[in-house]
Amino acid sequence: MSVTAVRGPLAPRAPERPNMPLRRTAAVLAAAAVTALALVPPSQAQAVPTTDAGAAAAGWLARQLVDGDHFENVLDGVAYPDQGLTLDALFAFTAAGVAADRADRATAWLAEPAIIDNYLHFGDPAESFAGAHAKLALAVQVRGLDPTSFGGTDLIAGLTALRAPSGRFQDKSKYGDYSNGFTQAFAVLALDRWDGAPKAAVDYLVGTQCPNGGFPLVLEATPCVSHVDATAMAVQALLAVDRTAVADKALDWLSGDGVQQPGGGFRDEGQAGEGNANSTGLAAQALRAGGRTAAADKATAFLRSLQVGCTAVEADRGAIAFDKTAFTRATSLRASAQGVLGLVGVNFADLTAEGDQADVPVLDCPVTTTTPTSSTSDITTTTTTATTSTDATTTSTTTDATTTNAVVAVASNRGTLARTGAAVGPALWIGALLLVGGVLAVLLSRKRHADAGK
Repeated sequence: MSVTAVRGPLAPRAPERPNMPLRRTAAVLAAAAVTALALVPPSQAQAVPTTDAGAAAAGWLARQLVDGDHFENVLDGVAYPDQGLTLDALFAFTAAGVAADRADRATAWLAEPAIIDNYLHFGDPAESFAGAHAKLALAVQVRGLDPTSFGGTDLIAGLTALRAPSGRFQDKSKYGDYSNGFTQAFAVLALDRWDGAPKAAVDYLVGTQCPNGGFPLVLEATPCVSHVDATAMAVQALLAVDRTAVADKALDWLSGDGVQQPGGGFRDEGQAGEGNANSTGLAAQALRAGGRTAAADKATAFLRSLQVGCTAVEADRGAIAFDKTAFTRATSLRASAQGVLGLVGVNFADLTAEGDQADVPVLDCPVTTTTPTSSTSDITTTTTTATTSTDATTTSTTTDATTTNAVVAVASNRGTLARTGAAVGPALWIGALLLVGGVLAVLLSRKRHADAGK
């Protein structure tokens, strides 16, 4: 299902799934541009004020990029490249149709040999991670490039090689197999977009559905435990391959009582409170793609309530907090990325960079200044003006009725690692990070523990 994304003052674009032969032609023609992009300095994008929540969040996220092209994960005081979060940002920029220059530079960064090798193989040809292959292959196609020749790597062949006879995509690693529901959904989306998803892969995904209609994060576990994030991903993959009956059953569970909270939010497994932006963003995306408008509207309203508004400092405005506890930059990076997906509501299968704008939007807020009314009077008058900055790293301000009273940034001692959205055991948490976070940081940690035990 295609959904029109409204972007305030930015030109609206109705995402359409491109014709496959045209996609391939465009991908081949665009592939050579990746290397060149790395050599081009970023253009000065306009910081256009916007009242659109998705565009504002995407603009904030774009301004957080390290060196304007990637994100990092910090472990024991050392910064490691976070390819997974960078990919999440790419999806968000594309969904909102903004920050095209930043997205292009991030794509070029991902194509660098050391970066792609660490993400897919941890620098070891014997290691190969299915989730990383699938997520990167999808993102490359979303940006209009060729996944069979990205950074000198054939992502499609690499992903296909990790498919078991059952249809499941699994890691090949001495550290264990951490593939999960996200892995399978991303693989189906990526392969379907390129040359059609293998029937065995689709059938395997369908076969993982729990009796209540949801989909698990942990595959082949007993009992089958439905998980909001994994269900949202599965729904989008199933809609892409026309398994609508299975997707509808999952949407029934996702929008049912006890899963979607009264305030519209969705929670992690075991999480208390009204919900979080990560789970709610993915759920809203799936609900919108599946035509569940009422439930999707409730979810997006909850996401807007988490957006940092005009009462906060300029640098934080537009960001989406992880939950209503407090705003912290570390947890808000991925929360904003996945929150944008929910606010825009476009299926991963329909994301396209065509028509994206270079603008890096800022939240539209009022600016209050105090000026003397005359040279002979001590009385002052307060006036409200609007400003527009051409500096993409500076937040501009005017009026936004939807976010002015939203979450305010406060200090917090919460952890520095981005939340992955899965409240599960350590091994699965590591697997989730392998998919959506920095592979290098996680595996270095595992290696240290292994070496200590020798």
